[in-house]
Amino acid sequence: MLAIQLAIKNLLGAGLRTWLNVAVLSFAFVVIVFYNGMLDGWNRQALKDTREWEVGNGQLWHPAYDRYDPFSLQEAHAPLSGEVVSLVQRKQLTPVLITQASAYPKGRMINIVLKGIDPDQQMLKLPTSLLKEDSGEIPALIGKRMAQSARLKTGDKVLVRWRDKNGTFDAREIHIAGVFDANVPSVDNGQFWIPLGNLQQMTGMENEATLLVAANTHTVQKTGIWEARDLDFLLKEFNEIMDSKKGSSKVIYFLLLAIALLAIFDTQVLSVFRRQKEIGTYIALGMTRAEVVRIFTVEGSAHSFLALLLGALYGIPFLAYLAKTGIPMPKSAGEAGIAISDSIIPVYSAGMVVTTILLVVITATVVSYFPARRISSMKPTEALKGKIQ
Repeated sequence: MLAIQLAIKNLLGAGLRTWLNVAVLSFAFVVIVFYNGMLDGWNRQALKDTREWEVGNGQLWHPAYDRYDPFSLQEAHAPLSGEVVSLVQRKQLTPVLITQASAYPKGRMINIVLKGIDPDQQMLKLPTSLLKEDSGEIPALIGKRMAQSARLKTGDKVLVRWRDKNGTFDAREIHIAGVFDANVPSVDNGQFWIPLGNLQQMTGMENEATLLVAANTHTVQKTGIWEARDLDFLLKEFNEIMDSKKGSSKVIYFLLLAIALLAIFDTQVLSVFRRQKEIGTYIALGMTRAEVVRIFTVEGSAHSFLALLLGALYGIPFLAYLAKTGIPMPKSAGEAGIAISDSIIPVYSAGMVVTTILLVVITATVVSYFPARRISSMKPTEALKGKIQ
């Protein structure tokens, strides 16, 4: 208790030097919480959007299907077996048929991917109900990125050319039934969504599919020839991106903490150098060297507690405001090919905040201890004279 009282008295007596150290350390604390919260918020939001718009609770793939190889689409399709049809009828799976095509909007040619999906499906957030229109034309859904790049809008008509399962080219005019706004570029870029029945008829692949999306109530497992692809597999690339982001953020933490802790270290070294007579007086009055070391260590670590209080004073309102309004993202952020919304809502978990507090307190205590350890080698008589050992 005496060590704490003396440490606080000495800190307050140091004046501006103490508050400069505390301010820098509090800034490091707030930035670490902010950056972790932003990454966690982005992670949760992107995973939620990707599941709702694209992968569901997992998928079943045709063995030849490779989402990164468009040339695999020609062979990546197969008839649905009785077991799969039963799961589709029970709304546990929804089939998707995929094929390459070319579109000719306003005299230009663009390469696209035609995806057939059941208009009645409710597993994905795609507004497939718009594909139910019965106008004698083939309706299609496109995302806002596709609409911008192709210069198309709802109500437009565009010529599309594709190859059927025998390799024969055919072409028809399709009608843009709607434009959806998704945070997941992988369901938008270069894609036209049309009714599954229409695409099966156009390609001659009756009752066939390329992959099947599982509902939240269904656990994917190998079914016949269909290979199970769970969420760990489907979200692997995104998780790797987030891990690399968190890894690079540690460099920022290290630099910020290094600046703050270096200031505390220098302050402690200076204190031991300038306060030798005080140290000698403590020892002469009966304190052990360990007790004196404890006083200086507590004094240094007290910077971290003051920093936490100061950081909470301005950090809580700032972080709460961001959690309410979100962090705006530039419009070009979605062009990176990963799921990201117009604004990221940070998530500050209790575990993350507690871990950051412990990091700041422990590192500040360790940095304060090493300069104070020199006191254990001082002789009381020479310390009272102010001589340096």
